Amino acid sequence: MKYGYCFPAGMAALAFVTTPLHAEDGAGSADAEGADKAIIVTGHSLSDNAKAQVDRTAGGADIVNYQDYADKSVMSLRDTLAFSPGVYLQPRYGQEVRLSIRGSGLSRGFHMRGIALLQDGVPINLADDNGDFQEMEPTFFDHLEVYRGANALRFGSGTLGGAINGVTPRGADAKGLYLRVDGGSFDTLRGLASMGGAAGAVDYWAGISADRSDGDRHHAARNSLRFNGNVGLKLSDRVETRFYASINHIVQALPGALTYTQALTTPRLANPGSAAGDQHRDIDSIRLQNRTSIDLGAGKLVLGAFLNQKVLFHPIFQVIDQDSLDTGAFGRFDYESGPLAFTLGGEIRRGSTRARQYVNVKGKRGALTFDADQDARTANVFGEVRFKPIEQLSLIAGAIYADGWRKRHVRFSPSPTQDGSISFSEFSPKFGLLYEPLADVQFYANYSRSAEFPGFGEVFQTVSGVNSFIGAIRPQTAWTGEVGTRGSAGIASWDLSVYRADLRHEMLQYAVDNSVNIPAATFNADKTRHQGVEAELTISPTDWLRLRQVYQYNDFRFRNDVQFGNNRLPVAPRHVYRAELRLGTEALHIASNVEWVPRGAYADYRNLFRTKGYALLGLSAGAAISNGIDLFIDARNLTQNKAAGDISAVVPGIGATAATIASSAIYYPVERRSVFGGVRMRF
Repeated sequence: MKYGYCFPAGMAALAFVTTPLHAEDGAGSADAEGADKAIIVTGHSLSDNAKAQVDRTAGGADIVNYQDYADKSVMSLRDTLAFSPGVYLQPRYGQEVRLSIRGSGLSRGFHMRGIALLQDGVPINLADDNGDFQEMEPTFFDHLEVYRGANALRFGSGTLGGAINGVTPRGADAKGLYLRVDGGSFDTLRGLASMGGAAGAVDYWAGISADRSDGDRHHAARNSLRFNGNVGLKLSDRVETRFYASINHIVQALPGALTYTQALTTPRLANPGSAAGDQHRDIDSIRLQNRTSIDLGAGKLVLGAFLNQKVLFHPIFQVIDQDSLDTGAFGRFDYESGPLAFTLGGEIRRGSTRARQYVNVKGKRGALTFDADQDARTANVFGEVRFKPIEQLSLIAGAIYADGWRKRHVRFSPSPTQDGSISFSEFSPKFGLLYEPLADVQFYANYSRSAEFPGFGEVFQTVSGVNSFIGAIRPQTAWTGEVGTRGSAGIASWDLSVYRADLRHEMLQYAVDNSVNIPAATFNADKTRHQGVEAELTISPTDWLRLRQVYQYNDFRFRNDVQFGNNRLPVAPRHVYRAELRLGTEALHIASNVEWVPRGAYADYRNLFRTKGYALLGLSAGAAISNGIDLFIDARNLTQNKAAGDISAVVPGIGATAATIASSAIYYPVERRSVFGGVRMRF
């Protein structure tokens, strides 16, 4: 295969994809025999601690456990976080998705921005805050922690979107060997294997995964080989240290965007320019980190350091060739005594990138067109105080101060360009309250400020082939108010947040209509508003019947803009609804699911053209066929619905019409009909 990676001989016969083995669930239930046979079991010590932290948060946050998506063929974060309220995830191709929370980085049609992505508490984002979520392999995780907006302060995040932290298992909670293999449509094959154990003061866990697929469109083939592992050492009753390693080799061909008509009628097509330029995104990365915790009685001190080395080979309009090295350190002190608790912490990240560009000669390097050294630093200090005047009420105040700089030294450029640097600093306070009138029922409210610094892609822009230093780009800031509730009572559990964010200088990206393979430019809008509803409701009348539902209302718009008035911001539809009805137990179950977008999103800032809505129907099932062996099946888009799922925003030219926008190659079709199946084995 043109983009194929030759797996080592030991992997060729059976590509076992790594999936965490979780500690066994508590016995004594009516389904104890089925639980012994089931692969899906829960690591209490990790996820329970994470749930307790969510319960202390005066705002939108939730935990996604591995068993919530174990019966899915996990292609991307979309399959993992589909039922996390408030997380907007729209597949584009392969593992590429649009990832946004509360409209963060919504207009950017490449990579991601506005959300802190972490693995085991360490940032995947580079020092300029740009990142590739493809480096997160969800099948490695015991659980994921999602903190929306300013509720992510504990991770040192002060952005509009918040933070997502994937947590890998520990050997003490994941003993033994776990194997999984699945495959299906588009010649997809995935495999994973993990092993965990503990001996005295030492525990370990390691996993390796591999996958390959031709993709559901032409020129969308992908493959990957990944490793994750950690070793923990208990130095004393009060001191524990843990070392982590992560290695990724990812190859992804890019099919590009289509016109609206093509997305609806011939979704298998690749954009001709993408195919001719053999466009793809290849990532090789290594992450090493250490985390040491010290129990000080009433307080706990956590210290750590990390190193991320990454190579990006990315033929698009030109060949983007980058080699980056990021280092950093972090610390956090948590204290609690009586009605008073507080957190103090900080983080610093520094990174250097050798950024080169070449003429794209069918996906190969041609003549050098640009060469520069890029350096970045992002640092923050944060603190939060929590006080309980009565047992049911917590009053919370906190703040984060962040600063950073971006610097570029140009080694070579055939066109006029500039060296330069720019620095930023922002202070963002936060106030909140959390009220728990009954056990397992909470109400909360908060008011907070957020700030987001431009990355290299915004500070040093490339527009129509001219490299320039844009010193005028400014940080994006917002004040956000939020009220909500979460809890459980009887047969129901819920999570509901309503928020309004008033933004200044929102960073928006765009392409000029009917232009292909021109990199996006960035501008600061004056005033915009993001407001909406993030809701989740689960109803379980019996042990064998469960209905899960999530709903998002997205109202994102300009506010009296000189050019765009009060137009809606493009890309995100106003309403998104997902539901899953599951019948059965772990011994045997079947579930139907639906994703419904009643009306599509606008494709342009002038609101000239809006896509149509759609509904995608799916089906999954699982069965424990013997002790330690489970089978599962995952079928998607059963009715073969054709629609545009994602859009790259457009600024229309003078005289543009709805037909002009529809004919622009900016649309990504929804996933085509597919069926996957697999087996999980525990020893």
